[in-house]
Amino acid sequence: MDTTATLMRGARRSGGGSSGSKVPPIPPRLEVLALVGPGGVAARLRDIEDAWRSALGWTVAPWRGSPAQAVPAHAKFLADNLLWACGSYESVGQDIDDLRRLHDECTALVNDERRPGRVQIGACPARCDDDSLCGQPLTATAASHRVRCGACGARWETLGEWRELRAAQEQVAEEQQRQEEVAA
Repeated sequence: MDTTATLMRGARRSGGGSSGSKVPPIPPRLEVLALVGPGGVAARLRDIEDAWRSALGWTVAPWRGSPAQAVPAHAKFLADNLLWACGSYESVGQDIDDLRRLHDECTALVNDERRPGRVQIGACPARCDDDSLCGQPLTATAASHRVRCGACGARWETLGEWRELRAAQEQVAEEQQRQEEVAA
């Protein structure tokens, strides 16, 4: 994914001749930059690896090199320790979801698939263990019927659950409005 042809809209992927233009096509494919840059594939795999290492009581790997060097090392670590994670690591389900989503994003880019954009649908109305409101911004896409909070892990997957989500968001908004009125 980290090639000029992949990064730029309209650029050719084959090694053929030049178009004659010295100006690269604009705009760059931001979704590719998001995956190859900071916070991209290497960082997302590193975060999962670090969580697993922490759960195992191992030290965090201090040096990982460039993303091109790090991604295969992270993938090998995760593959080597997957059996342990499935049997002993409580958050493995969320990590598998994250890996599946990352794989889908990479596959879509490599295959030049256009995906529908995400739209914000409000804040997460779930309550945390300390009864505080999660409040993480939620997004949805036309490509999936699932909504999942990245912070607390709450999920809404069916039409009925979507209605419950909307009702809970409205209830939270009403509670916040009442609190503001009392404070004023």
